[in-house]
Amino acid sequence: MMFKGKKHALGLYATDTLIGESTLFEGRIKSEASIRIEGQVTGDVDCAGDVTIGEKGIVKSNVIARNVILAGTVNGNVLCKGKLTIHSTGKLYGNTTAQSLVIAEGGLFQGMSKMENADSSSFEQSTLSKMPDSAQAAPSAITWQ
Repeated sequence: MMFKGKKHALGLYATDTLIGESTLFEGRIKSEASIRIEGQVTGDVDCAGDVTIGEKGIVKSNVIARNVILAGTVNGNVLCKGKLTIHSTGKLYGNTTAQSLVIAEGGLFQGMSKMENADSSSFEQSTLSKMPDSAQAAPSAITWQ
């Protein structure tokens, strides 16, 4: 049989999904493995693994992930169970809740941040209920450049 073979389980560290530079995706993405976004996504991103947004990547929605590496642009809120890293080309226009926040020189963050321990089982639920919708967010409170 041509297609019969071993099924490989993708772990949280494997990049399962790539949204290419010339791709526009509209809708909700939910993934158990990591995601790399080089194109444009309009719709929530819910990922059990890591989300990497490349330099030309644009996300217009909320992002939930274990870790987020931001070299592109996010217009929405970011919820990380681990670390949010904003590179020198990265721009976040929205609020964030994370265990750790790293902003490289030149990186832009306009919004409010909250540090929270991911050990609590209610981390995601309590944080999401307190975060304003990305369309209603007023991300002008803090700016680091």
